[in-house]
Amino acid sequence: MKYIVFILFTVMTNAAAQLMLKQGMMSLGPISFDGVNPLVKLLQIVFSPWVFLGLCTFVISMASHLYVLSKVELSFAYPFLSLAYVAVAVFAYFVFREDLNGWRIAGIACICVGTILIAQSGRGHEDHTASITSDKVGTSEILR
Repeated sequence: MKYIVFILFTVMTNAAAQLMLKQGMMSLGPISFDGVNPLVKLLQIVFSPWVFLGLCTFVISMASHLYVLSKVELSFAYPFLSLAYVAVAVFAYFVFREDLNGWRIAGIACICVGTILIAQSGRGHEDHTASITSDKVGTSEILR
């Protein structure tokens, strides 16, 4: 549980990146490649301010995720990324006025319950992972 702050940072930067990408694509309007070089159009999309900021935020999120993966098991860390869907759905409701109906709320509740169960399974487990990693390092140095 020691790395939960970094896991949640990864989740929130992932969600923020999605929201920025959505804002960027809304500001660009419907995409059409008619009469335009696709590469030029792709560059226009990538370098539009909101899309570019969203992509940069994804890089930050990925760097944070890589740090987390160096510290905890993948089967513990990865399910937390589902919380990004929860954050995106809630923020999209408030920011973009997207639909948040009963089915989506039920799905969000299931995601939250599942994430809580996974979080409970990891209590004290990252210390075990760290000791396994240090044992592997010690063993590999002995073999040299």
